Amino acid sequence: MRPVGSLADVAVDLVKVAMGVAPADTVIRGGRVVNVFTGEVLKADVAVARGRVALVGDAAHTLGPDTAVIDASGLYLVPGFIDGHVHVESSMLSLTQFCQAVLPRGTTAIFMDPHEIANVLGLDGVRLLLAEGEGLPLKVFATVPSCVPAAPRFEDAGASLDPAAVARALAWPQVAGLGEVMDFPAVIEGDERIHAEIGAALRLGKPATGHYAHPDLERGLVAYAASGVSSDHEATDADDVVARLRLGMWTMLREGSAWRDVRETVKAITEAGLDARRAVLVTDDCHPHTLLAEGHMDRVVRTAISAGLRPVTAIQMATLNPAEYFGVDAEMGGIAPGRRADIVFLTDLAAVEVHQVMVDGEAVAREGRMLKALPDPRYPEFVRHSVKLARPLAPRDFAVHAPAGVGGGEVTVRVIEVVEAKALTRHRTVTLPADGGVLQAQPERDIAKVAVVERHGGGGGMGLGFVRGFGLQRGAVASTVAHDSHNLLIVGVDDGDMAAAGNALAECGGGMVAVSGGRVMARVELPIAGLMSPRPAREVAAAVAELEQAWRSLGCHLVSPFMTMSLLALPVLPELRVTNRGLVDTVRFRLVDVVA
Repeated sequence: MRPVGSLADVAVDLVKVAMGVAPADTVIRGGRVVNVFTGEVLKADVAVARGRVALVGDAAHTLGPDTAVIDASGLYLVPGFIDGHVHVESSMLSLTQFCQAVLPRGTTAIFMDPHEIANVLGLDGVRLLLAEGEGLPLKVFATVPSCVPAAPRFEDAGASLDPAAVARALAWPQVAGLGEVMDFPAVIEGDERIHAEIGAALRLGKPATGHYAHPDLERGLVAYAASGVSSDHEATDADDVVARLRLGMWTMLREGSAWRDVRETVKAITEAGLDARRAVLVTDDCHPHTLLAEGHMDRVVRTAISAGLRPVTAIQMATLNPAEYFGVDAEMGGIAPGRRADIVFLTDLAAVEVHQVMVDGEAVAREGRMLKALPDPRYPEFVRHSVKLARPLAPRDFAVHAPAGVGGGEVTVRVIEVVEAKALTRHRTVTLPADGGVLQAQPERDIAKVAVVERHGGGGGMGLGFVRGFGLQRGAVASTVAHDSHNLLIVGVDDGDMAAAGNALAECGGGMVAVSGGRVMARVELPIAGLMSPRPAREVAAAVAELEQAWRSLGCHLVSPFMTMSLLALPVLPELRVTNRGLVDTVRFRLVDVVA
């Protein structure tokens, strides 16, 4: 890619091209330009010079003997799609391989919240991703993780970022704002630490992004918005969106691999009739199979259109709106003079069928394939050795003991109940027999054990509990992808298999695994911080598919079971979670015992 100067550096050149004094580098002729500023679709040429748009209109006077001409007859030209909130780590791909997967789909810029890798490696992990992004055609911006760990009262992560560290990172050039403020209880309780971080972003004129996952849409949400947090992506229905938009918040409508909320949330616009200018389409979390089989932001836009949004409105919500929110609309988000020439060529507007992708005036992908090879990143050794258990796990580690004096009676225990395709869980109670004073999993009742083991070398111990909804009939599954502290998370109905699953991931540097009878059935190795793989998306997707089949053979038939499992350890989502410190009631914000 040719380097693109700032607008101040090239403005005179663009003026000369627009006036016909100097020739354009490239002219796109005969296309229909989606004007996201006015909501129109106009037949117009686009003249490009120095990587930026010089003219939209009749470009005949900008042609020169060396001007490249692209015939866009029958095609729609839309701005490059922008993902305003994404955790690249959740794709299980390195940033380079993520770029390889999404750029041909029309995504030309992302605002990543790298709090997954930050919870493992601290700001070193954030620097690692930003440095990798500098060599890619994908424009990579970051928000500084605000909650590392997400809930320090309830869990232990591999790093801890205090307000001073967050403030320093907020000043980095490619940092666009403060990452999602997940510890919303701390915000509304006036916690000095979290308000110091929000204040640091506001003083720099950068937005503080939000994560408000609580049913209180009155006092709690209002207090949260009053703190200066200006966006949120946890809306799951139209009422959630309406409440946020009415408070002046930018509301991000999420359509990931597991949390597919757009069809409901978009009703705030299609049925309630609210203005869409502060609504933003995002993915949040996407697995490799979704990226390959369905797409990235093109899929989200397509879903919004199929749910009743006007195509131009949906495109605005994936281009201009996020650009305006992060204050980069003078650079991207629209096809207009002075903006970067990030242009997606569509064969069908409503179906969002991507034909070609241009970044900074150069074609980078066509018909779903990259046109140029991407650099092969090199990762330091400390990144590949992040699973540090105090000792190998043994079956006895997973014994859940009944209260003293209970021999063979029944005991009432708290159970985490997962809800398919939802981020929330239910806090249930069930009775279990105490066989010799020990409580066992009961696969016939769909009750499995769940354990979270501190894996960052801190000796932070293990939390145990029970979970219902996975349908496991035998064996165990484990993952080092366990939002957001990414400790070692294990679910199973056999203590020996649970130990074997955890040890298998410790040996390979992290990932996801399924075990039965002490034998590894399938494994996805994620050696980059225990979260990502340097392998191509198709290889990772194939390994994930094999693991999913192993899950099914163990009895689980959930859609995207890995994503559902990964949130069991996130103590900022309702209603009951488990961390390395134990069970967390996330409605009352307190640690609770397994025995009710």
